[in-house]
Amino acid sequence: MPKTLKLILLSIRDLIVSAGPVVFIVIGALIAAYWYLDPQPPKHVTLATGPAGSAYAEFGKRYATALKANGITVDLKATNGAADNLQLLRNGEADVGFVRGGNADAGADEDAGLTSLGSLFYEPLWLFYRTDSAQKIDRKTSTLTSLAQLRGLRVNVDKAGSGVPDIMDKLLKANHIDETTMQLSNLEPAPATEALQAGMLDAIVLASAPQSPLVQRLLRSPGIQLMDFGQSDAYARRFPFLSAVALPRGVVDLASDLPPHDVSLVAATTSLISREHTHPALRQLFAESAQSIHGGAGWFNRARDFPNTKTSELPVSPEGDRAINGTPPFWQRYLPFWASNLVERMWLVLGGLVVLMLPLSKIVPPLYQFRVRSRVFRWYARLREIETKVDARKGDRDRLLDELDELDRVTHRITVPLSYTDELYALRNNIYAVRKRLLATWPRSSPKASTATVPSP
Repeated sequence: MPKTLKLILLSIRDLIVSAGPVVFIVIGALIAAYWYLDPQPPKHVTLATGPAGSAYAEFGKRYATALKANGITVDLKATNGAADNLQLLRNGEADVGFVRGGNADAGADEDAGLTSLGSLFYEPLWLFYRTDSAQKIDRKTSTLTSLAQLRGLRVNVDKAGSGVPDIMDKLLKANHIDETTMQLSNLEPAPATEALQAGMLDAIVLASAPQSPLVQRLLRSPGIQLMDFGQSDAYARRFPFLSAVALPRGVVDLASDLPPHDVSLVAATTSLISREHTHPALRQLFAESAQSIHGGAGWFNRARDFPNTKTSELPVSPEGDRAINGTPPFWQRYLPFWASNLVERMWLVLGGLVVLMLPLSKIVPPLYQFRVRSRVFRWYARLREIETKVDARKGDRDRLLDELDELDRVTHRITVPLSYTDELYALRNNIYAVRKRLLATWPRSSPKASTATVPSP
């Protein structure tokens, strides 16, 4: 190996050994921070959706596709609806879920550990009825325009757990309607739709986004009408979780002019709710995915009206607020999710380590210098011992000369960086000076004694 390369490798080795304590401290701090902060999310997350065929179920599939691109598997948990989803979140059986407005209560102890990732879409209260049933109530128009007209009819208010029965109970009481005057049932949306079309029910109530296949089906079914909530503004004033919305004329089918006129409706706002123990990175992924899934224009909103934080009943999580109202960090545009998330969760730790390394880095040069110089200075102790014997005329002259020769041979095998060669040559000069003084002041004695050697480094 060329001598120059050997010197370079030796210098690198000395530098690595000298910086070792600092490196170990930094690595140890990083490992401790990684273990404490747990920056990487679990690979599975449970999303509480809704019954088959509902808008919740359809949106759940879209979230599963979006998170799969980042290596996260979304386990879709079918439920009866918003009320069931909320209960699963409270019990810790789901990590994230769709919850309709009017179900959660920020002041309740059982909802204290829940946060919103943003409001996603309007979920109108669809009251579909049979035209022939309405004709019995109003022979002139064959339409229903008020909840009071439901007395005596067979009405399905969705399954318990969906949240719809609770909303309808509040609306019926506001209209001073005794439920015993109606034939109420709690079928699931799909069989209720079949029963309505078959004439086994007079009306059904659904609370769902317009993307629901059942809603789309009923809007186009002959003999089925959608009730106009003419008092929608009054309902919105009396119930904070409701908003007055309108289904525009022709929005269902422009060619068929369906519906033939604007229809007033009342709607709750559905939010994406998560538990506070859900990993922050997962909350971030869901909040970011909501931007693309719910950010477009719809029947009741313009583009970018959703997601928003204006109608959230529960506190909005930092991840949801940043995704909706803030600007994502610049590194998210250039790094993959796992790397971006690692920086996101550990940037404070990384900054602290940089601050910590500034004073620690000052230790490295003295350690490096001490390590290199110790190769030279360690032999001064032996040289001083020989010099003391020379000055005191102790020992054998020839043996002391042999020791000096051996010490000189050892120093010729010492390798140091070029910047430290002056100290190596100073050692050799000092050995030469001691030998010179020994020869000048100590006459030659009897035959040479046995040779003493100095151990090599």
